[in-house]
Amino acid sequence: MKKKKIKRGLTLLFLFVLCLIFLIPLFLMILTSLKSMPEIMASQFVWKPEQWLFSNYREAMEKGDWFVYFKNTFLVTVITVAISLVLNSMAGYGFARIPFRGRNTLFFFALTGMMVPQQITMIPVFINLKNFPLVGGNDILGHGGSGMINTYAGLILPYIAGAFGVFLCRQFYMNFPVSLDDAAKIDGCSRFMAYFRIYLPLSKPILATLAVLKASQTWNDYLWPLIMVNKDETMTVQLAVVAKFTTEYSIQWNLLMAATALIILPLLVLFIFTQKYFVEGIVTTGMKG
Repeated sequence: MKKKKIKRGLTLLFLFVLCLIFLIPLFLMILTSLKSMPEIMASQFVWKPEQWLFSNYREAMEKGDWFVYFKNTFLVTVITVAISLVLNSMAGYGFARIPFRGRNTLFFFALTGMMVPQQITMIPVFINLKNFPLVGGNDILGHGGSGMINTYAGLILPYIAGAFGVFLCRQFYMNFPVSLDDAAKIDGCSRFMAYFRIYLPLSKPILATLAVLKASQTWNDYLWPLIMVNKDETMTVQLAVVAKFTTEYSIQWNLLMAATALIILPLLVLFIFTQKYFVEGIVTTGMKG
């Protein structure tokens, strides 16, 4: 009994120290956002500023139209997450619950998408979206216009489906007994009716997990918007935070960190409200392979 208490105490101490380590970047970000530039650039680290400059947050938001940047990022993230949940859950359900010839082979090829780095596919995807027919001034052959550059569609389409989301959903749906399908069939449910009426309502944990992961990926993405967007009115917050506070020769670290602190708030709120389902979804998908 005593050994168990010691082991539990050491485990909690380890987790507490680990938590502190993960919180250090967040602490330094907040601290930097409240300093003046001379204090940030001082040779010795300043732990306590002479004056806490909360005005840095107001000044940061005055540089650029942040309402537009947040609106763009919010719309892209919400639409991406919504479509992704539908497509990935349906594909995962099909691979897990619908027997068909070549199912495992097709699933294997779907998983190969997880093995290809995103950077390798960026240029081909960019060319396809730029030359998309009848969009953005393009003709039927995809020539003459800008395609999906500087559009929401150009930011959304590459992220609406992915092998990882399909894999998570498949693992989740494989946890249910076959008798559930048999009962649904006896009650007259087709495959799609069983998905919408039985499996989808039970999918809150995995859908919450996938929503948090996909929202975090989309909201924090910098490289793909940098490729697809070159106008201020279609900028996302990640592009704006770099464009507004950095130049070729200097970086306004206090304002940049102030803007960054505000940018991460929506993700923190999302995780706080979904953490119960998020943890449950991660645990459940690992119960059965």
